[in-house]
Amino acid sequence: MKKYQYFYKTIMEVKITILGTGTSQGIPVIGSSHPVCLSNNPKDKRLRVSAMFEINNKRFIIDCGPDFRQQMLRQNVSNINAMLFTHEHADHTAGLDDLRPFYFRQGNLLCCMTSRVHKALKERFSYIFTTVDKYPGVPTLDVYEFEKESFEIEGVEVIPILADHGYIPVHGYRIADVAYMTDVKTITADEKKKLKNLDVLILNMLRKETHATHLNLKEALELVRELQPKRTYFTHISHHLGFHDEVQKTLPENVFLAYDNLEIRSN
Repeated sequence: MKKYQYFYKTIMEVKITILGTGTSQGIPVIGSSHPVCLSNNPKDKRLRVSAMFEINNKRFIIDCGPDFRQQMLRQNVSNINAMLFTHEHADHTAGLDDLRPFYFRQGNLLCCMTSRVHKALKERFSYIFTTVDKYPGVPTLDVYEFEKESFEIEGVEVIPILADHGYIPVHGYRIADVAYMTDVKTITADEKKKLKNLDVLILNMLRKETHATHLNLKEALELVRELQPKRTYFTHISHHLGFHDEVQKTLPENVFLAYDNLEIRSN
């Protein structure tokens, strides 16, 4: 895997499928009587947050949470070129074992993550990463560790973007003129430079009230005004935000609430 310094100028189209837009509990929350959890609107039903990027006939998945199997079946995904991980929390990694069908068909799977995430996954999924008496039905992962430098996957440049998740680091990704950022609370000025001149920004926005580890509506809109992408889609949405259709009416032009199964194209 070749490393690159940050520089990306392209007119390649990227197709993004939003696989899940919910928080760690998803919507509806188990046992909840909150009105949003009882909604019949499909846009108010949110699996755990994840996205799929397709560019140059390559397919990259960002995060595999507890709903990963359902998301892959729902989108009829038969192969992937790489998994990209934002951070180690369970709602972003708990579906790791469900990479097995891809491994059985394709062989070793490329998984890109920081050393911190790699360490956490080795502890949580020790049976996957063991090299002694490994069970034959377990997937084998080719782990590529990055920190901040850009890297290439099969001719496609991937630019990691470091942010802060309140008390742990989290990485988003820029591919061509599309960036995906989730679980962000703050981001430095240097990293914001990587988010300039975007066609599409996909950004977490939890709720209206302040939260210790996630952007709320006010903070997310302030960041959008600063970065000025052509289009923004909010994800990682709590049921406390309100009904999808009602909230959408209050948002500025070219700012949208994402929803599960939404397809977005750059350019």
